[in-house]
Amino acid sequence: MHDLPDGWTPGGPLNAGTLKTEYAVHPLGTDVRRPRLGWIATAPGFGATQASYQILVASSPELLTPENADVWDSGKVSSSRTFGIEYDGQALTPRTRYHWTVRLWDGLDREGSWAEPEWFETALLDEGWGTARWIGGTTDSAPLLRQAFTTDGTVKQARLYASGLGYADLRLNGQRISDAVLDPGFTDYDHTVLYVTHDVTDLLRSGDNVVGAELGRGFFGLTTPNAWRWHQAPWTAEPRLLARLVIEYDDGRTTEVVSDESWRITGGPTISDDLYTGETYDARRARPGWDTAGFDDSAWSTATVVDAPKGSLQAQAHEPIRVVETVRPTDITEVRPGVWIVDFGHTTAGWTKLTVNADAGTVISLTHGETVADDNVVAVNVHVEGDRIQRDEYIAAGNGIEEWEPRFSYKGFRYVQVEGITDRPDVLMRVVHSDVRDVTRFSSTQSSYEQFDQAMRRTVLNNLHGIPTDTPFMEKNGWTGDAQVGGPTMLATLDLARFFTKWLGDIRNSQAESGQLPVIVPSSGWGFTDLSPATEWPTVYPFLLREMHRSYGDERLLHEHWDSLTRYLAWELDRVEDGLSVSVLGDWLPPGFGSGPAPEDRRLTGTAYLYRALIAAAEIGDLIGKPNDYRKSAAELKDGLNRAFLDREAAVYKSGDDPDYRQTSNAVPLAFGIVPDELVRRVAANLAADVEARGFHLNTGCLGVGVLLPVLTAHGYADAATKVALQRSYPSWGYWFDLGADTMWEKWEEDSRSRNHYFQGTVVQWVYENVAGLRNLDAGWQRILVRPDARGEVDSATIRTDTIRGRVTVAWKRVSRVLSLDVQVPVGTTAEVHVPSAAASDVTVVPAPFASEASYEDGYTIYTVPAGLWNFTSRSA
Repeated sequence: MHDLPDGWTPGGPLNAGTLKTEYAVHPLGTDVRRPRLGWIATAPGFGATQASYQILVASSPELLTPENADVWDSGKVSSSRTFGIEYDGQALTPRTRYHWTVRLWDGLDREGSWAEPEWFETALLDEGWGTARWIGGTTDSAPLLRQAFTTDGTVKQARLYASGLGYADLRLNGQRISDAVLDPGFTDYDHTVLYVTHDVTDLLRSGDNVVGAELGRGFFGLTTPNAWRWHQAPWTAEPRLLARLVIEYDDGRTTEVVSDESWRITGGPTISDDLYTGETYDARRARPGWDTAGFDDSAWSTATVVDAPKGSLQAQAHEPIRVVETVRPTDITEVRPGVWIVDFGHTTAGWTKLTVNADAGTVISLTHGETVADDNVVAVNVHVEGDRIQRDEYIAAGNGIEEWEPRFSYKGFRYVQVEGITDRPDVLMRVVHSDVRDVTRFSSTQSSYEQFDQAMRRTVLNNLHGIPTDTPFMEKNGWTGDAQVGGPTMLATLDLARFFTKWLGDIRNSQAESGQLPVIVPSSGWGFTDLSPATEWPTVYPFLLREMHRSYGDERLLHEHWDSLTRYLAWELDRVEDGLSVSVLGDWLPPGFGSGPAPEDRRLTGTAYLYRALIAAAEIGDLIGKPNDYRKSAAELKDGLNRAFLDREAAVYKSGDDPDYRQTSNAVPLAFGIVPDELVRRVAANLAADVEARGFHLNTGCLGVGVLLPVLTAHGYADAATKVALQRSYPSWGYWFDLGADTMWEKWEEDSRSRNHYFQGTVVQWVYENVAGLRNLDAGWQRILVRPDARGEVDSATIRTDTIRGRVTVAWKRVSRVLSLDVQVPVGTTAEVHVPSAAASDVTVVPAPFASEASYEDGYTIYTVPAGLWNFTSRSA
């Protein structure tokens, strides 16, 4: 219980809401044998804490009482923990739904109400797939597979467990089984293959039924030659399906339909599908009713049992990819006879939906791109062979109004060039990405900051397709360096607990026997020697693990990855030379350096990032009780970096390769705590002086851009940071937006080859943490810092974040010299609030009795407060 003033008690009762299992609300199909449970504790008033909880798990909601719970009763457990609580009852059985609830006691031992019950359902666990087999066959196009079966009673429930590689569009009685697309998620198929659980109870009919699938290639069967050798991945094979349909009847009977050689197969209307080149669909080859009962499949072939992929089957736990928005064009222009350019008004990832009325055999092409030049949509990818990139083709059946949209590829685009029809095209933009949840809302009187937030949010989402990609326009690869610099902003914006848990598994799966990690994850084998070693990229592994603990308090994740993490760091440390880490990439794409790294010695940033990775690993070891020497190794790297690159007399970091002062070379050591204490002030002053000398412009690439403004602000140069942030001329974010950007770009130049790249957009982290003033300090938001220390050129800012402990809100507004600051702190969180003021006596707090004794330091009155809604008013901000 937080210490309360005499005579005050928290306004109870304390109750639990937003119950989740493995970070999900009612997950359908989990293979986790001891799933973790969590909730949000809430109470009116101030100072509430959770002192105890009791969890009940039962086979039905009606049994969720302490007297009747037939699966698990935790009893009253003395703990303030509200998440990551492992189920500890009897062994869970496969294909079973479990119901659970919880009640809480506060610090005064007052009992709350039982929470509204939630449920989770197990998948196959160790039961396996029975007689189901992987099936496929030789076809001249994307295969269609079908199986007819009958039901003969009242169905209680039915579940379809399925994996189609690369992607499966699953059907039952003429309807899509799920709204998920590009499913299941992309993995290293030699290590892990994901399957999905579907509730198909309501799709079954009494009597004759048909289950079917159309299969796409994805990265499993990609054939187009490309720079990353996805066409030569060790798992590359023709599409295949594994399915097990389990039907339970009211009378207790169970029947199954499984994938085997009794299924029928043929080539369908999707002539080709490729993640880079797009899809060709011949509507003349469509087979109406193929996925319904009564269809004559006698001309189809018998499916073939094929080899299973090497990877182990695992229930998909992260959010599926979905069509999340449909957008109408803002402009359609006929640039030449029969050639139309459609502008959708913003840059996205996804595809277009076509409606057309054309003669049979008419070929309509749709070429997708982010820019237009010389009256053509630009669709160029130098990394993929051939002249077809991001182009879909539809061949009309001639049956009147026809509608079509792709299912097995996505594109990065704003514009679509439509050819092959004379009438004005009827097309819609379909926005497609992993269906993760927004957790943060930001607003401000400074419109540029809102623009940054919206653009970065859109860019990140456009790059979430089961993995965090670099760009949906060109590569679609999981570049580790992009997630390294973008991770904190991404975690602050979206709920990525399940998404990043999955991708961290991909990182582990990509590890070589030597311990090395590639620069892209998953990898076909590319990225171990190509553009590698590049320390600043795969060191995302320990850093992201640490950030996941900071965001979600996830200790299981740390335990699960410790062995792989130590193998990786051993590989990195083994190649250190003269106290430095060799790297080939460095500060990628600073202004003026085309399509490559900055000119400075890349050992500087490589060593700095390895230093930070070792510190993160040391902290992880401390958290899970694993002794290590990582701090010692980090200190040796710190000394090596300072010996090689620090000019102590000038208080500047530089290398012999530098053409001028490099901001990244100085900002990164400051941000990572590498600068000797006695030189910190001078190194920061030199950095600020260079920024001013450049007219308040940055000269950073992707590594430096995210630390430059926070470092300037932390060392007393918030005004300089603000001027850089609000700069409108090249190079700056404002320069992009004045050119019409609505997303973050890869390069600072106008000719940026990708306009959907988040690694230069990490200014948003500074906006959240320094302008709005909210910083998460550790352990699942257990401690937060509220300090709006970049208030220039803005009169108000508000940030609202739904954390794993509950909602945190910081809202400040300034009128003249009076600043009002509202802070909402959830149960289980303690806030250190720094109120801008000339003296502690200038600040008032509501409610006054709850604020701890204030201290004063460097223009801020500092309070430590527990859960509640607080107002601080400063008369001298």
